[in-house]
Amino acid sequence: MTECVYSEPLASFDIDIDVSPVYTIPVMEEGRKAIEAIDKEMGLAFDDWDMDYYTDLFMNKIKRDPTNVELFDMAQSNSEHSRHWFFKGIFNIDGEEITENLFKIVTDTLDAKPDNSVIAFKDNSSAIRGSKCETLMPTTPGKPSALVPDERDYDLLFTAETHNFPSGVAPFPGAETGAGGRIRDTHATGKGSVVVASTAGYCVGNLFLDKESHTWEDKGFEYPSNLASPLEILIDASNGCSDYGNKFGEPLIAGFCRSFGLRLPDETRREWIKPIMFSGGIGQIDHRHIEKSDGEISNLIVKIGGPAYRIGLGGGAASSKAGGEGTGDANLDFNAVQRGDAEMAQKLN
Repeated sequence: MTECVYSEPLASFDIDIDVSPVYTIPVMEEGRKAIEAIDKEMGLAFDDWDMDYYTDLFMNKIKRDPTNVELFDMAQSNSEHSRHWFFKGIFNIDGEEITENLFKIVTDTLDAKPDNSVIAFKDNSSAIRGSKCETLMPTTPGKPSALVPDERDYDLLFTAETHNFPSGVAPFPGAETGAGGRIRDTHATGKGSVVVASTAGYCVGNLFLDKESHTWEDKGFEYPSNLASPLEILIDASNGCSDYGNKFGEPLIAGFCRSFGLRLPDETRREWIKPIMFSGGIGQIDHRHIEKSDGEISNLIVKIGGPAYRIGLGGGAASSKAGGEGTGDANLDFNAVQRGDAEMAQKLN
């Protein structure tokens, strides 16, 4: 928890932080080269397709230079964290259009038995039909008041995510925000839901414990310099996940852990070098609140919360790129890890 003592009431909301300037990128003059340069400078992780698309978009369709803010925001949207639309893409193989996309394969289970599902494949969350129950509700919502028994129609909610790359680069904050992001998805479902409890899981490489050695653990195995060791990941990621849940107020009630690293007979190495950090949570949502309202033109969009950080973009092994494709800049790798702020998340909740 953090605090600041104010000896007298605030006179204004002015801040003493210099806000980074907004400036234009000379795409109209320099073409794709301008986007390539800002991509390298800011670590936006654009691929060739992205650069071609945005060059054409601004030069030929919008016919103006983009700002650094616009390209940064597009990089956020293009980050693998947000690129779920790729799985609904149309595939052409040898000139023949495939009728089913990857996402259709995933949703086949829902199509086969949709009866009990009320939220699926949206809101980064899911819910199944629940029932009426008696719960405690405030007599005056929004103000301190007594809690009294009241009947509500609650559906059961579940959401999960992995925070693998961030937990490898910076295990504590990486796992912390894995849990925090999943909690955010839970309470942002529909018009808002109630966070209940969570589970966590970790898959890492060979641990090389001081007091416990195994014949399959090869001391000669090399590990990427930008990732923490498997043992450090396991300890710090577990601490980070639990730390966030404790500060937010969500109990961790179940979990799993696996360690594996082995050289197969054909010399192939199999190991969780980039770890798996899994966070799942259950919640409950009022059946009246399962659908969000539609946005309308002229509606204001307000971002609330703490400082804004990158959403997993940038860096050599960031989630938008395959390992080893990036700049090799360790700072960009670390900047791809969000920072946890459980106190702010609780206030928002």
